Order: sequence, then structure tokens, then C-alpha cells
Amino acid sequence: MENNRNFFITIALSVLILTLWQVFYMNPRVEAQREAARVEQQRVEEQKKAAEAANPGAGTPAPAPGAIPNAPGGDTVTAAGRDQALAASKRVKIDTPSLEGSINLTGARLDDLKLKHYTETVDKNSPEIELLNPSTLPTGYFAEIGFVGNDKTGTVPGADTVWSIEGNPTLTPSTPVTLTYTNDKGLTFKRTFSVDGDYMFTVSDTVQNAGSSAVSLSNYGRVTRYDKPAVASTYVLHEGLIGFTGAEGLQEHKYASIEKDKEVKPGKSTDGWLGITDKYWAVTVVPSEKQPFQPRFGYFVDGRHRYQSDFLTDPINVDAGQSATVETEVFAGAKEVAKINAYAEDRHIKRFDLLIDWGWFHFITKPMFWLIDTLYKFLGNFGLAILATTVIVKAIFFPLANKSYASMANMKKVQPKMLEIREKYADDKMKQQQAMMELYKTEKINPLAGCWPVALQIPVFFSLYKVLYITIEMRHAPFFGWIQDLAAPDPTSLFNLFGLIPVTLPHMLMIGVWPLIMGVTMFLQMRMNPTPPDPTQAAIFTWMPIIFTFMMAGFPAGLVIYWAWNNTLSILQQGVIMKRQGAKIELWDNLVALFRKKPSPAE
Repeated sequence: MENNRNFFITIALSVLILTLWQVFYMNPRVEAQREAARVEQQRVEEQKKAAEAANPGAGTPAPAPGAIPNAPGGDTVTAAGRDQALAASKRVKIDTPSLEGSINLTGARLDDLKLKHYTETVDKNSPEIELLNPSTLPTGYFAEIGFVGNDKTGTVPGADTVWSIEGNPTLTPSTPVTLTYTNDKGLTFKRTFSVDGDYMFTVSDTVQNAGSSAVSLSNYGRVTRYDKPAVASTYVLHEGLIGFTGAEGLQEHKYASIEKDKEVKPGKSTDGWLGITDKYWAVTVVPSEKQPFQPRFGYFVDGRHRYQSDFLTDPINVDAGQSATVETEVFAGAKEVAKINAYAEDRHIKRFDLLIDWGWFHFITKPMFWLIDTLYKFLGNFGLAILATTVIVKAIFFPLANKSYASMANMKKVQPKMLEIREKYADDKMKQQQAMMELYKTEKINPLAGCWPVALQIPVFFSLYKVLYITIEMRHAPFFGWIQDLAAPDPTSLFNLFGLIPVTLPHMLMIGVWPLIMGVTMFLQMRMNPTPPDPTQAAIFTWMPIIFTFMMAGFPAGLVIYWAWNNTLSILQQGVIMKRQGAKIELWDNLVALFRKKPSPAE
């Protein structure tokens, strides 16, 4: 029993330390870094404006030969709103079952994209998620495909190229759009955009050489972003630059780390993908496998600060009178598990499933999501699916739990003998331990048996937390009553009488109904066992449910519901097994003793 208590205490303190570390160290640190970056960006922009005022003829430096060109307009932020920024350039409309937006004919750039099926909040009138925005906005975020040429090629398509529409002016899953551009060296570029019903664009570039000599040029693709997510990232989830290319495999660079490193260049590759990922959304480019390419992840401070994942292919030769075609895919949308997996398999995109951060326990997290998602399809509610998953997990661990509770029941039976040994050898810990081990051997008790079910459920718990936190399927998924988003904390609070008092409370006082239910079930589960004789342990066990109630209040409601339901099932299971073993259930006695008036010293 002593070992079990110590084990529970160790787990509780570990979780508490991790939570406090995240709240009081990591979050303030991330915010400080973000504020420092904002101040630095403001300083650079002011210096740039001052330099331009002093020398009006000076412009942005030209890129080095063979380098990906800079983003025009990206160095200047307009005061106009999003609609005005979109109206400033000619565009091709995008209309699919999942997306709406437009392609900027300047640069043939994807910089206007909204997600039809996702809104900012659970409110019915909430606006759609704006994934991509023009570079002239503070939230500029776009994907761009272009070429890098030389003196022989003349001007090739890049960020400032104005394309012409050929034929159909609207991009839909059934109607591709073709753009054309011809330069002064006799090169004609024909770009065809096509899109599926979800989130994948295919950009097919054909270069026709009508000149008298062969030319060589490279293809590039990039995902560029000027701001960072408004919500600070956590250690649970990767947000920032990401890719899977070459021998190095998965590359993950958080915004803070790439700001420090400035530029990361993995080895050349002939397959893979790269881009920028948020918690629920991502934008990536998938280079053609026909041409080796150099991937790169960078944070650039020339002009306006920006984060960028890009690639540059080896030179592509086009003989006189001939043509060459290169194809690039662009993913821009929600990280829906089934669709990400389908793209990886159907389009042969190597390890595209890693775009979703399943974590270290991916071998548990993925099956956990599959189980919840499968049950959801039968039950029609993710909350009910979580409850059913809890029952299944309990059933899987049933044999171990039986052994655990049976061992705990047997230890209760011999508790008088254990107390006798402690009193007899109170001054000799070595003999006390030897006598305890002999007692365990005689009574056929394994003191660690109670630890294994708890130890095995720890990765299950964190895997469920991961599933609730990272998968978009859980976002805005309702349960019943006031829980309209299982991925968000319980919105009610004890301290405003669950909404009866119209007052805004600080985050730490948002102790909702489900965290309270979880705390009560945890309290009852602990009172199933005798009160520890050690005053320190007794105090920890008394305060632990209260501490966990405050801690779990900020966690996703789905996780709190899982824990409360798991506690309830554990109480029932433990009670049944203890009754079968003939061990006394201490719950009622402990509750009576807790609330019984203690005698005064005079009495």
C-alpha cells in the first residue's frame, strides 16, 4: 500500500511540475520572444523607411544569381483592409466544395484562401477561417511557384510577373485555369492550375523555347509567412516550418528556433515536401520527383521579416524549338487525418502523414484516434465516442486492474501485521524492510502490482490528450448541454455561479462543471483506500483532488470528461473486486471520519 501511495504521489507531482513549468516558464518565455520579434521588426521597418526617404532611388537589393527572388510588395504593409488589398490586383476566382478565394495574376500567387467548412468560433455567424492573405497585409501568407533564370533566358516568371488568362477564368475541381506569359527571349510559359474537391492544387508549368539556342533555368516553390500564430505554441505540438526531404527525413523548426538559426539547408532530395504548419492548418509545396531540388527553411530580415520554406531545383535544359514541363503540388487547407493519409497514399507523397504531429506515442495516439473516430461514425457524437473508448480501454486493462485491486485488497487484510512490523522495527529500517518482504512472500502479495495499471494508463492518457489537442476532427465538436467544443476547456465557472453572475473571471478561476465532477470522482477514488498514517502523505492525498481540479480546468473538456468517467468506472471496478476479496471498502468510513468533528484538546 505504501508503494502504491508513493507511486501515485510521484505521478501527481510530475504532472504538476510539468503544468507549472508550461504556465509560468514556457508561456511567458514564448510571449517575450514574440514581443522582442515584433519590436525588432518595427525597428527594421522604421530604418528602412528612413533610408528610403534619404535615398528615394534606392530599392530592394536584387537577389544573388541563381537565388530565389525576393517578394515584391511584401516589404510594404498597406493600411487598407483585406478586401481592398485583394482588389488592388487582377485575380482568378477559386471555388471548390472546401475552398473559396482567388489567385493573384501578379506572380500567379495563391494568396487568398478561405476554408468553407471551418469558422473561427462555434458561433453560427462566425467568419470563415482565412488561411492565406495578400503580402501587403500584416497577416501576409502565400504560396508561390516560379523560375530562376539567367542572361540567356531573359526575364522568367517570378513574384512580380503579370500573367494573362487563357480561356476559363474560374478555378473549380472540374475546370482548370491556364495562365500564359511570354518574355523577350522567345520563351513562353504556360501554367495550368487544377484543384481537387479538398485542399490540393496541382501547378503544371510548360516552358516552350521558340528561340535559336538552348536555355537552362531552375524551378522554385515557396511558402512565405509574415506573422506568427496569435496563440503561443506548446511543447505538445509543433507549429512552424516543417518538411520531409532527403536522407534527413523530418525537419521541424519552430518560429523561435528558426529566428535564431536564420537558415537551415538539408541535403538535396528527389522527393518529399515542405511548408508551414499551424495547429489545425498547413500550407506545403511538393516538388516534382523528376528533378533534384535543394530544400531550405529560413527566417529573413531583409526589408520585412518573414518565415519561409522553399525549394530550388537543379537547372532544367530546354533546347531550341523544344519544351519542358515541371509539375508542383500545393497543399493548402485543414489537416484532416483521412485526407492527409489519402494524399500520402494516392499521390505517393513520402511521409505526408507526418504533417500531423502525432508525438512520441504515435503508436498509441494513431490507434486511439482511429478508435474514437470509428466510434463517432456509429454514435454520431465525439463525446459519446470518448466515453465508449474509455470503456474499451478499461476492458483491455481489465486483467491487470483485477490483479492490482486484488493485490491492494490482500494488502489491506495484512495491514495490521504491517503496522506491527513498523512499530517493532521502528528504529531499524533494514530489518523493517526485510520483515516486510518476508510478509509479502508469505502472503503471496506483490506490492508493485497496483502500480502497473496506472503506469500503463499514463501513455494512454497523454495520447488521448494529444488526440484532443491536435486533431481538427475534435475542433468545435459538441458533446451535450454547455459543452460545444470538446477541444476547448469547460466554459462555465463555479466562481460566477456557472454564468448566473455576469462577470468576466481570470483564467485561473474558470473552474467548470466537468472539472468539478472530475475532482469529486478523484476524491472518492482516493477515499476507497485507508487514510495514510503518515501526515504528509495524508495531506497530499487530501489536497491532490483540489489541485488537479484547478489544473484540469484549463485542459480540453473532452479530456476532463474522459478522466471523470474513467474515475467512475475505476471506483465501481475497485468496489466489486474488493467485495469479492472480502476486503473492507473504506469509502464510507473515510467520509464519516473526514467530516466528523474532531475532539478539542480539553476533551
